[in-house]
Amino acid sequence: MDINDYFDRLAPDDIRIRGTRIGIESILYEYIYREQTAKEILKNFPSLTLEKVYATILYYLQNKQAVESYITGWLEHGRRMREEQDMKPPPVVLHLRELKAQRHTVNGQFQGHA
Repeated sequence: MDINDYFDRLAPDDIRIRGTRIGIESILYEYIYREQTAKEILKNFPSLTLEKVYATILYYLQNKQAVESYITGWLEHGRRMREEQDMKPPPVVLHLRELKAQRHTVNGQFQGHA
């Protein structure tokens, strides 16, 4: 079996493990940045097989420069999305922040009278 048979390329920046919705970046982040073994990674992704986790790691090792660029792009995209969300949070986040502020104010008032 060719290593590429383990993956579906939906776009240049979207490589999924075949038969799943899991992107290779999810597995490789655990492997590269959290230094988890294939068996540890498998515990977090029970829909995968150990073979698919190893295939993803092998794909990375065989294509290190391209995959590191892919992951860098993924991390950068995530950073940009967090910045955008911080600048313009969705209504539900604004509502939760208001509730938290109200609770803090109420708790602070009760503590002040104790």
